[in-house]
Amino acid sequence: MNNIECEVRCLISEDEYQTLLGQFKDVAVFEGADEQVTYYFDSKEDLRIQKNEHYAKVWLKKGELHDDHREEIEIKVPKDDFEKLEHLFLLLGYNISIKWFRTRNAFKWGDIDVALDHTKGYGHILELEKLTNDEEKENTVHYLKSKLVQLGLEQTPKETFDQKYQYYKEHWREIM
Repeated sequence: MNNIECEVRCLISEDEYQTLLGQFKDVAVFEGADEQVTYYFDSKEDLRIQKNEHYAKVWLKKGELHDDHREEIEIKVPKDDFEKLEHLFLLLGYNISIKWFRTRNAFKWGDIDVALDHTKGYGHILELEKLTNDEEKENTVHYLKSKLVQLGLEQTPKETFDQKYQYYKEHWREIM
C-alpha cells in the first residue's frame, strides 16, 4: 500500500519561483493553479482541513512536521462541506492553531508531484512529493533529493522550516 508520503522541499526566492514556474511548464505536465485555505488543529497528530477550488479535505499526517516521509490519511469531500468540517472539529474540542492561505501551482514531472507554492505571509516553497510504501521510503527520499540537485537546488534543513513555521504559527494573525 502506497500510503507513505515522501517529500523534499526548499524555500526559494520570488525570482527562483518565477524561473521554476517557467521551467516546469516546459518539462512537466501542468495540473493547474489553485487557491487553498488550510487550517491546522491543535491535536496530538498533524490534523488539518483544507478547501481549494475543487474540493475540501480532512487529513492526518503521522510523524513529525517537516519529516521527509510520513504516513498520510486523506479524505476528500465536496468543497461546500469545509465549514461543516471546521464546525465538527471545533465541537470535538480542537482549536485552530494556524491558518494558511496559499496559491499552489501543481505539476506532474515524470512520477513526481511538484508543488510551487506562494503562501501569504510565509514565502515561496518548492516541494517534490511521491507516495510509496514503507519499504521504499528511504530510496524514494534519496530519489527526490537527487531531483532537487538536478534542478540546482538544495533541500532546506528541517530545522529552518521548523523555525519559520514556529514564527508563522505565533504571528500568522498579525501577518495576514
